[in-house]
Amino acid sequence: MLSASSLYLGLGSSRCSSNSSIGRRAGGQRGERRTGRCGAEVQLERDGPPALHRCSAQLDATLQLLWIEEGMAAATAPKQAWPPWPPIFFLLLLSGGSSGGCPAVCDCTSQPRAVLCAQRRLEAVPGGLPLDTELLDLSGNRLWGLQRGMLSRLGLLRELDLSYNQLSTLEPGAFHGLQGLLTLRLQGNRLRIMGPGVFSGLSALTLLDIRLNQIVLFLDGAFGELGSLQQLEAGDNHLVFVAPGAFAGLAKLSTLTLERCNLSTVPGPALARLPALGALRLRELDIGRLPGGALRGLGRLKELEIHHWPSLEALEPGSLTGLNLSSLAITRCNLSSVPFQALHHLSFLRVLDLSQNPISAIPARGLSPLVRLQELRLSGACLTSIAAHAFHGLTAFHLLDVADNALQTLEETAFPSPDKLVTLRLSGNPLTCDCRLVWLLRLRRRLDFGTSPPACAGPQHVQGKSLREFLDILPPGHFTCQPALIRKSGPRWVIAEEGGHAVFSCSGDGDPAPIVSWMRPQGAWLGRAGRVRVLEDGTLEIRSVQLRDRGAYVCVVSNVAGNDSLRTWLEVIQVEPPNSTLSDPNITMPGIPGPFLLDSRGIAMVLAVGFLPFLTSVTLCFGLIALWSKGKGRVKHHMTFDFVAPRTSGDKNSGGNRVTAKLF
Repeated sequence: MLSASSLYLGLGSSRCSSNSSIGRRAGGQRGERRTGRCGAEVQLERDGPPALHRCSAQLDATLQLLWIEEGMAAATAPKQAWPPWPPIFFLLLLSGGSSGGCPAVCDCTSQPRAVLCAQRRLEAVPGGLPLDTELLDLSGNRLWGLQRGMLSRLGLLRELDLSYNQLSTLEPGAFHGLQGLLTLRLQGNRLRIMGPGVFSGLSALTLLDIRLNQIVLFLDGAFGELGSLQQLEAGDNHLVFVAPGAFAGLAKLSTLTLERCNLSTVPGPALARLPALGALRLRELDIGRLPGGALRGLGRLKELEIHHWPSLEALEPGSLTGLNLSSLAITRCNLSSVPFQALHHLSFLRVLDLSQNPISAIPARGLSPLVRLQELRLSGACLTSIAAHAFHGLTAFHLLDVADNALQTLEETAFPSPDKLVTLRLSGNPLTCDCRLVWLLRLRRRLDFGTSPPACAGPQHVQGKSLREFLDILPPGHFTCQPALIRKSGPRWVIAEEGGHAVFSCSGDGDPAPIVSWMRPQGAWLGRAGRVRVLEDGTLEIRSVQLRDRGAYVCVVSNVAGNDSLRTWLEVIQVEPPNSTLSDPNITMPGIPGPFLLDSRGIAMVLAVGFLPFLTSVTLCFGLIALWSKGKGRVKHHMTFDFVAPRTSGDKNSGGNRVTAKLF
């Protein structure tokens, strides 16, 4: 049996560690090391707190009392089978030893199996750590290095926090023996190079945080022994190069974050070694383009975030080839339009975030290939218009966030089914509350507008009023529109010479402001570009007038409440070139036959028409010859003529000899 003094000693030693380590003080002198009579080692500081001196004195006093009592018992009691050392051994067990003690500078009571030594100005890992520690927090100290085997006795450790120290090197094998460690935090240190062997022995590690260091290179095989790693945070470093084999061996890595570093290109070859990567976050990088096929090897990637790339002005059509994303965020970049060509193959995309880009419009049916799209976020952009049928084809679409833009209206025709809309963020837009927002007023009680519902910026009598403040029965003059009417127009008959310049002007009034459009003589709508184009103010401009431009042009002024039209005419005067030939052989003028073009059928008809007269002539000739041949020998032809020889000169009286001849 143990005496009362032994019990007192055990209780006293539970408050005082038998192996306490106290760091250096301001004087820079290391505390004295003193060994008690029982062999327990106590480290004291010369200028340490009084509590530590009292603890040491109490330990020495209880040890002396125990020895005196044991000596008296040995003199009076009969001999027993137990040797004299079991009480001392029991004392060591009660005092905790190396398995149940706690360093005096740490807190071991706030959490079970946790040793909290944060911000204690430690320059080395304290000794006497309990062997059953699962959480060790050494953050905010002055640790400068971590040698091999320093923590090897903590085999049950699950989380180690070494963040915000002065660690500049990690020796290979520094974490040897921590085979059960799951989380390692090293952010806020001075690490510069990640080479192979640093993380050897951490076969169970799932989260590694190395942010806010000075890492410049990720060498081949730097993380090769972290086969169970699932999340890697590597932002806020001086990283300029990632070797192609840096991520080799990370077969289970599902989340990777690279942010605020000096990378100039996306490390595609290194990323291709991550077969299980599901989320990739590339934030605040000075990268100007995402080349085609840069992410081709990430077939399991579901979430891609590109944030704050000021130099990214466009997304190339093949930049997302090989991906099957469900969430894509390209925020705070410099995109001027929605990259439809780069997105059209993402048929499983559900969330698209293009916020804080200078995008001014969403055209009609541009997003229709994204058949499973459910959420679109475009807040803080430069949106001025969302076209009718902009979201048609998106049957599952239910969230639209276009807050803090320059939208004056949002028409019901933009949505395939407005009743399926659940969340609509419209705050921060200068909305004009007219007939185009009546549908929104009807759904105002059901829609989720967020913390700030949309408010009217005009007309003046409802300015600043939230949509939720309107009653179901509107007063006269609220949410109304005026149909468009043509008020001003230029000449309705314009004559221009070939090769000249022609202009038609047309404008109208209405509420909301009408849109001016023009139609060609053939009935096609004219666009904003080309030789024949419509200017921003609604003027029709025809440059280098051609003969085929002659005809009628119709001006159409329209808004949501109605439309108006005006018909004009362009007459073109042909200009003859100096050689009296037409400058354009393909132009047909009135009264002048144009070029006659023959196809195969026409050529066959021409040949047939020419061949029949020829065949008739040949047949007639052969018929006449045949008739003549039959009559040969039956008709006798003869002719008689006389021949008189001329007289000799000078002999007028002499006569010539007459010769009579007959020809049969």
